[in-house]
Amino acid sequence: MSICSLFAARYLSLHMFGVWVATTMLSLPLNAETTPVGQDGFLRARQVTVGILADTQDQRMPEKPGKVVVRGTGVHLRDGYVITARHTVEKHGVATGPVIQKRIHVLTNDLHELPADLVSDSAFMDVVLYRVGEPHRSKLETGTSFAAAEASPGMEIFTVGYPLGWGPTMAFGKIGNTNTFLQTVDTRLIQADLSACSGNSGGGLFNAQGEIVGIVHAVIQTDKEEAQAHCSRMTFAIPGTLAERIINASLSGKPLAFSRLGVQMTSVKDGTKLRVAVKEVAEPAKSAGIQKHDILLAIESTEIVDGAQLKNFLIERTSPGQEVSVKVRRVDVDLTFHVVLGGG
Repeated sequence: MSICSLFAARYLSLHMFGVWVATTMLSLPLNAETTPVGQDGFLRARQVTVGILADTQDQRMPEKPGKVVVRGTGVHLRDGYVITARHTVEKHGVATGPVIQKRIHVLTNDLHELPADLVSDSAFMDVVLYRVGEPHRSKLETGTSFAAAEASPGMEIFTVGYPLGWGPTMAFGKIGNTNTFLQTVDTRLIQADLSACSGNSGGGLFNAQGEIVGIVHAVIQTDKEEAQAHCSRMTFAIPGTLAERIINASLSGKPLAFSRLGVQMTSVKDGTKLRVAVKEVAEPAKSAGIQKHDILLAIESTEIVDGAQLKNFLIERTSPGQEVSVKVRRVDVDLTFHVVLGGG
């Protein structure tokens, strides 16, 4: 299942699972990182990249091998754990809708086909984790890790994957906007100026050391005709720091809970500037003293730009049960409240 999007003259939209949705981009800082990529990074990224094979077996003739078709890309982390994009392993039935496959087969860099079983998936994000069985793990040459540092605009990155089902290929580019929002996932996405196609989904965006800074989620559609395959020089990826949180929670056996402030938001005009205001208030914000119509100014000294940015802050930088300070404007007075975040 490909994920693609259409760039029109006045708006950007993403085609995912047959639904057209609007997108929002925020302004980006101008710092840049230009560490050159070395051969060790190339080799490591190539070795950890796997193809996600389509299930082409005809159940009426189980004795006849199916065709080898690569539908997406994945990355081997360690100990047989393979991360990929959730949409690359979904099957769509008329009655069932999208269903995550319990077992997939992956194609390694040196052409071993290995079975992998579902460990966990995130309905919240386009991320899923599988594990290759112990008898086959020796066929996975090496592993990689998530980069400790956040991706920054201008950073040189590359991806390895199976665009249009063939490869592996490499594509090189730079990080663009690190705060892009699409309605296909409930968190920010990293935008990269890098050639990618349908089939690259689930692959890694790698830094110079071959560490993961993002997991490819979508590409911009460059034509207006509906098709299964598209290519573009604008790519969107799940931030590696957030994907790592979900994977670590899965491996620890504790589902990752995300913080809840307890406010519904709306946009209002504050002087000449658009601000975020409280449309409805619930727990825990209500008990802390936040009221309907309060204008949300800052959380933990970070200015609240819009609703998506606030949601992103809660997802990536807080945990349920944490106390945070929230600054609001009520009529013409600025007030600060301390909220113990809920979970969900």
